[in-house]
Amino acid sequence: MRVVSVFAVGGLALGAAAACGEAPDDNEAGGNAADKYTACMVTDVGGIDDKSFNTSAWAGLEAAKAADSKIDIKYVASKAEADYEPNLTQYVNQDCNFILAVGGLMGEATSKIAKANPDQQFGIVDAKLPESNVFPMQFDTAQAGYLAGYLAAGMTKTDKVGTYGGMKIGPVTIFMDGFVDGVAQYNQVKGKNVQVLGWNKQTQNGSFTNDFVKQDEGKKVSDTLVAQGADIIMPVAGGAGLGTTAAAQASGGKYSVIWVDVDGCQSTPNCPALLTTVVKNISDAVKDAVVTAAKGDKLAHDPGYLGTLANNGVSLAPYHEFDGKVPAELKAEIDKLKADISSGAIKVTSASQPK
Repeated sequence: MRVVSVFAVGGLALGAAAACGEAPDDNEAGGNAADKYTACMVTDVGGIDDKSFNTSAWAGLEAAKAADSKIDIKYVASKAEADYEPNLTQYVNQDCNFILAVGGLMGEATSKIAKANPDQQFGIVDAKLPESNVFPMQFDTAQAGYLAGYLAAGMTKTDKVGTYGGMKIGPVTIFMDGFVDGVAQYNQVKGKNVQVLGWNKQTQNGSFTNDFVKQDEGKKVSDTLVAQGADIIMPVAGGAGLGTTAAAQASGGKYSVIWVDVDGCQSTPNCPALLTTVVKNISDAVKDAVVTAAKGDKLAHDPGYLGTLANNGVSLAPYHEFDGKVPAELKAEIDKLKADISSGAIKVTSASQPK
């Protein structure tokens, strides 16, 4: 099962290299500008070193550069939502060939700048905008979240598992919807009553940090879920979720974590506490889009890119240190569920699925 690993080469070392509103020239390769294809990335507020979707997007640009030497890459980190428009605009003014917006929260700003610059090629992760010059990269993470929910239900010893989000937005709650349905599937098949704390799919209400950065907020929310009995937690909160992984590792096995976006055993220091990761393969999607565009091929707004279990756009990471603890029967059931979802035999639904 493929997982994202290219970021380990150097993407995480760049957290301080770019500041809001500044062109990060030190991330730019030299060479004849006329021969170069420049791909420029604007991070969401989580920053380049969020161990999550910004990290993965930058890994995709690094992989594109490695695949095609004429590709130059650079990024600028947004510290607040007010930075999105000026950061995008500065890259338009710098004549970047491809401008990548990372995260659905950047949709409104990206739409505005793309509309004003119809000849500029943009890409965006976790959104599809009306503008045809913005290539959408979306992911049906409900499918992989479903597998994670089934796994959590099969591994819990308290019959309570939990999840929480960074913000109540579609790219977050889609994970949580799939997780809830996976637990429900386990309960139906096994005649169990495992409860999910932190998210109600029917009412679309639950627990949120309202932040993708502050680790103390993540720890605070997960502490509450653990106090209510959950022994497996899935944070969908970017860097804020690191507060949960660190606390889980410090708990000495009292509870474990399911990470999201990038395999947590490759992106966080808390692998011993991680049961698995719901992987969103942003890296390959970004790499393929940039390499394709650099060749001069058109990026089709419709249909754009949709990552699924069938095309490895989403997946479950290996169980790593939990591999010997997950029963063979449960592993086989999850493999069968993956095959059934990929074939369409099982339909996973979410109000937040990409349209």
